[in-house]
Amino acid sequence: MTAPYMVAQRLDGKACAASVEEELHARISTLKQAGIIPHLAVLIVGNDPASHVYVGSKVKACERLGIKSTHIELPSDSSENEVREIINKLNADESLHGILVQSPLPKHMDEEGLTDLISPSKDVDGFHPENLGRLVQGRMDGMLPCTPSGVMRMLKWAGIETSGKSAVVLGRSRIVGNPMALLLGAKGVDCTVTVAHSRTVDSRDVCSKADILIAAVGRAEMVTADWVKPGAVVVDVGINRVDDSTRDRGWRLAGDVDSSVADKAAWLSPVPGGVGPMTIAMLMENTVRAAEMK
Repeated sequence: MTAPYMVAQRLDGKACAASVEEELHARISTLKQAGIIPHLAVLIVGNDPASHVYVGSKVKACERLGIKSTHIELPSDSSENEVREIINKLNADESLHGILVQSPLPKHMDEEGLTDLISPSKDVDGFHPENLGRLVQGRMDGMLPCTPSGVMRMLKWAGIETSGKSAVVLGRSRIVGNPMALLLGAKGVDCTVTVAHSRTVDSRDVCSKADILIAAVGRAEMVTADWVKPGAVVVDVGINRVDDSTRDRGWRLAGDVDSSVADKAAWLSPVPGGVGPMTIAMLMENTVRAAEMK
């Protein structure tokens, strides 16, 4: 990681996710021999196209692994009480191990309040205050948020050294940025972590000093080569829809990281094919873990 310019190695999320699924097959087989079939329920409200694509990917992953999946769809004009009633029923279902409420919910619903309603032991997204609180305490015995834990698994899979390294997380969301910072700073990982956000003075300068840079702001191609330290590891969590008249469909997917970074970083995760497959893989792992804890 000392060369000034290079072609970045690919942090291949698809390949890493395949290795996670391979490990899960054996664990699921053991559960089934004990008469336990891991079971995930996914609740989606409304007609957001991207959300339906994500849910479809999760259902397919369940099919590949032999995890039972229950798919519940509600119209966008459903009441919050209807969603609460469904969550309460799923909490009480002893055959069910994981509950996922697909984000975003319609604006008239309290998304955090509904997340809080999910039983912490079935919170396979890892967003319940009890699970996030365990993470703040440095405990890894709760459900870990899927995207941050997927990034950590990908770094380990690639053999990337973290101890003593300077890590910058660009973005401070409850879903990715904050738990990502906690995982990078945890004992055994041992990064020195900085969180940069919309109020950070000269984010580019802060990011350019990072050995490991996690971009999670949701702004297409914001991180250009001058934001990146030569030889850095760059993980692109962003997934943005960008207008592109050269494509038949008129748009393309883009991350938060510009393609120019590939000539300066040592490692770079692609979009698509990087963090996305890992998020789904870690959701599957959380579901299996929840079943094992039963």
